[in-house]
Amino acid sequence: MDIRPNHTIYINNINDKVKKEELKRSLYALFSQFGQVVDIVALKTMPMRGQAFVVFKELAAATNALRQLQGFPFYNKPMRIQYAKTDSDVISKMKGAYSDKEKKKEKKKKAQETAINAAKKPAPWSDNVCSQVPDNPPNCILFLNNLPEETNEMMLSMLFNQFPGFKEVRLVPGKHDIAFVEFDSEMQAGVAKDALQGFRITATCAMKITYAKK
Repeated sequence: MDIRPNHTIYINNINDKVKKEELKRSLYALFSQFGQVVDIVALKTMPMRGQAFVVFKELAAATNALRQLQGFPFYNKPMRIQYAKTDSDVISKMKGAYSDKEKKKEKKKKAQETAINAAKKPAPWSDNVCSQVPDNPPNCILFLNNLPEETNEMMLSMLFNQFPGFKEVRLVPGKHDIAFVEFDSEMQAGVAKDALQGFRITATCAMKITYAKK
């Protein structure tokens, strides 16, 4: 029986040894590259082990994520993804279960967020990166900084291995906020650098990417 597309996708066959908080962070890092994630539900109770729901704001993002990540090796197990049978509460509210007062509040908040984001947007490419980390000549190794404390190798691998030529991620012991990512060629490294410049692994940390010093 076909389940109609909706904003919520259901994932199973997840490695159930992963801690709940780490799992949610990793799912967020992986799925938010397809669009805005509004909620992630992962329960560790026995019937729900190895399963999760990811709720997207846009239907197109949910569809894209489902297609691109079907069978993706997540913590060494291929993910099985399908649309959830019903929309999540979050989306139902967004579709009209809100009262008018809440809608107005939401609209105002959205306008403020848009203004804030518009003001922030140029930052990753402008003075912000240049003043703090002068870029080096292009090469096949990228240097990442401004990473959140909870960053792990798995999260970064999931972000970068969608790009051709990805080889490996190297974390720096004792320094949670920096890492190196290696590609086969400087051109492939450049594509990933441009695509993920300013990517937010968490809401507060916009990743800064430069070429590593040779």
